[in-house]
Amino acid sequence: MGFLLSKSMDQNLKKQQEFMLHNARIQMERQILMQNEMRERQVAMQIAWSREFIKYFGTFFSLAAFGLTAGAIQRKKPALFAPVIPLSFIMVYQLDMAYGTLIHRMRDEAESIMACEGDRLSMPRGMPTFESIERARRAKSHLPPLSEK
Repeated sequence: MGFLLSKSMDQNLKKQQEFMLHNARIQMERQILMQNEMRERQVAMQIAWSREFIKYFGTFFSLAAFGLTAGAIQRKKPALFAPVIPLSFIMVYQLDMAYGTLIHRMRDEAESIMACEGDRLSMPRGMPTFESIERARRAKSHLPPLSEK
């Protein structure tokens, strides 16, 4: 009788462990999907910001380039044209960010860094752990430390 009860309890325990593992897996998949969606939204906002910035900066750049070029020709002072050069670099960068391949090149470079220079990515003092976070939280709230087991 005791053996049958023990066997039944073991089966129930195994089923419960499998169920908990399944739920943990689903929860992790949801977290990964949520984090990826948030990342995608942030990148989309960055690209949208660049496109909006282009509208304003492009107008400013056009007016400045036209005015400085006209002034340089009219006054016969080529030095007046000089500010157009650095402004054009900013304009090209923003255009590349908004409509070009800058994002793709940045991603490729990031993948290269992760593959070949992974040691540069380590966090100072290592990866945070539950214990280190809890210790810092308790220190800020002046609670007694966790008991060690």
